[in-house]
Amino acid sequence: LLSNLFSFCRYFSHFYIISVLWNGFLLWCLTQSLFLGEPFPNWLHGLLRILGAAQFRGGELALSAFLVLVFLWLHSLRRLFECFYVSIFSNSVIHVVQYCFGLVYYILLGLTVLSQVPMDGRNVYVIGKNLLMQARWFHILGMMMFIWSSAHQYKCHVILSNLRKNKAGVVIHCNHRIPFGDWFEYVSSPNYLAELMIYISMAVTFGFHSLTWWLVVTYVFFNQALSAFLSHKFYKSKFVSYPKHRKAFLPFLF
Repeated sequence: LLSNLFSFCRYFSHFYIISVLWNGFLLWCLTQSLFLGEPFPNWLHGLLRILGAAQFRGGELALSAFLVLVFLWLHSLRRLFECFYVSIFSNSVIHVVQYCFGLVYYILLGLTVLSQVPMDGRNVYVIGKNLLMQARWFHILGMMMFIWSSAHQYKCHVILSNLRKNKAGVVIHCNHRIPFGDWFEYVSSPNYLAELMIYISMAVTFGFHSLTWWLVVTYVFFNQALSAFLSHKFYKSKFVSYPKHRKAFLPFLF
């Protein structure tokens, strides 16, 4: 059994390494096509057609997909930074099936974003040939939501990390303690809530109407809600003095 388990601390960062490299490559391909007119590679164009990329559709989808891919890459880069320099993991383990699923998930995620881009053959189709002319109010709203959610997630991870350090910043244990501050005043797992909000911000950036991305949001919701519920149950069973008003995942609701 142990051969099928991986150290959570050591291997969790692999997801974000893959995401930064792979989605960075996809972002580079999209940037080349949008601003320099370079066509997508044949193999990438074939993958996108399989995933549903269509010809000549969507007024603002080229800019939306570009922004979402930038958000996804920045999110992965920040999480990778946190894995190395912020988070202090316990001695938890991850199963090999979960590990493989995580790698595939981040590869498919970037392709899903890119499949929303309107295509003209192997090139991105831009109405009027001016990307900035596609800018809409929901692009600004999505960007603001992304920055806001990312800032809170980072702050929550710092709070969790500080619980395992002394005043000098030295790690002294890997035990669990009750966190306080920021969104922890409302829910047990605000980092999971912030993850959901980050994906919702991307759905907003798509103009609310990308069914494909809302399916991704739905998956993230149930995945994060389950993790938050289990964490909340653990905290309540371990700490008698755990705040009774604190919910698991959604403030005042659940």
